[in-house]
Amino acid sequence: MKPWEANFRSVTPYVPGEQPRPDGGRLIKLNTNENPYPPCPGVRRRLQDLDTDLLRRYPDPSASELTEAIAGYHGVSADRVFVGVGSDDVLGMAFLTFFNSPKPILFPDVTYSFYPVWAELFGIPCERVPLDEAWAIRPGDYMRENGGIVFPNPNAPTGLLMEKESVESIIRSCRESVVIVDEAYIDFAGDGASVCGLCDRYENLLVVRTLSKSYSLAGARIGYAIGSPSLIRALKNVKESYNSYTMNAVSISVGAEAVRDVRYLKETVQAVVRTRERAKERLREMGFTFPDSEANFLFAHHTEVPAAEIYQALRREHIYVRHFDGPRVSDYLRISVGTDEEMEMLYASLETFFSERQKIWTAGGCGRSF
Repeated sequence: MKPWEANFRSVTPYVPGEQPRPDGGRLIKLNTNENPYPPCPGVRRRLQDLDTDLLRRYPDPSASELTEAIAGYHGVSADRVFVGVGSDDVLGMAFLTFFNSPKPILFPDVTYSFYPVWAELFGIPCERVPLDEAWAIRPGDYMRENGGIVFPNPNAPTGLLMEKESVESIIRSCRESVVIVDEAYIDFAGDGASVCGLCDRYENLLVVRTLSKSYSLAGARIGYAIGSPSLIRALKNVKESYNSYTMNAVSISVGAEAVRDVRYLKETVQAVVRTRERAKERLREMGFTFPDSEANFLFAHHTEVPAAEIYQALRREHIYVRHFDGPRVSDYLRISVGTDEEMEMLYASLETFFSERQKIWTAGGCGRSF
C-alpha cells in the first residue's frame, strides 16, 4: 500500500444493472426497469428546437421551470419542491442532510440496494428490518426509536405496495425523525397510491420521486422531492454547499415538458400496467411465482429451476433480466416490463429453454417435469 492510500475512503459501491451496448443484433433489455416507450412528443420537440447557446452558460441553479412544473402537477407551492440529478442524487442528499443522529436509521432488509451504500459512505448507523415471509413491510417494526426511516413504495425489488394507511401509521408514530418514502414506481400503482398529499399534515415526511420510470427519462437524470418548506430548505442548503449547478439546462427543459403532459403519462403507464398483468398470467403458467407487483417489474422465482440458470440462458439469447446474488434473493429474477413484443420474445425464449431442459432431464432418466 502506498502511503497516501491509507487515507482513502473505502466503501462497497452500489452495482447498477448492466447496460449492454447493441451490436446490431437483437437486444431485449428487461433488467433496469426503464420504460419501454419513448418520452412524450413534447420532449422531442424541445430537443429539436434547443438553443445551443444555453450550453455555454451555467444553468438556472434553482431549476425554476422544472420546479414550477412539478409544483403545478402536485398542486403545491414551489418551496415544497427539491430537484436533483435523478432520485439517487435526491436520496443521497437527503441521507446527508437528515440522517445525522447516533440512533440507527431503519430500512427493509430486501429493498433498494443503494440505501446501505449511502449509510456506509456517510457513516450513518443503520438497521435492516426484515420483511415478512410474504415479502411485505410490517409497519409495526418501524414504530420505535430511530434516527430516520426510508423505504420504497412500491418496494424494490419485490414490487409490493404498502397501503397509504399503513404508510401513514409509520409517519405518525415517528414524528421525531424524518421519514423518506421513495416513490420511484408509484405511478404504476394507480391513482391515489401516493402519499404526497400527507406532506401537508406531517412536516417530517419527504416523498422522493423520479422521471426515470413512468416518464421515460432515465437518460436525462431527473429526480425530485416533495416535503415541508423546512425540509426542502435544509436540502437546498446542503446541496448548495456541495454543488450549486447540479441540474443541466437540457434536463430542466425536457423534464418540465414531460411533467406537463399528464395525458401521455397516463397512457404510457396504462400500457405498462396492461402488459404487467398479462406477464403475471404467462409466467405463472410456466411455473413462476412472485409477489403481486404494483411496479413495472416482477420479482420472479421458478418452482423448479434455479434463477441463475434461467438468467444465463436468457442472456445467451440477448435477453437481459436482473439477478441479485444476496441473502433471501439469490433465487429470484427481477424482470422489467417491456413492450408486448419484447415480452412475447421473453416468453418464447423461456418456453424453449424449459422444453430443452425437460428433454435433457427425461433423457437422463430423471422423469421430472416442470
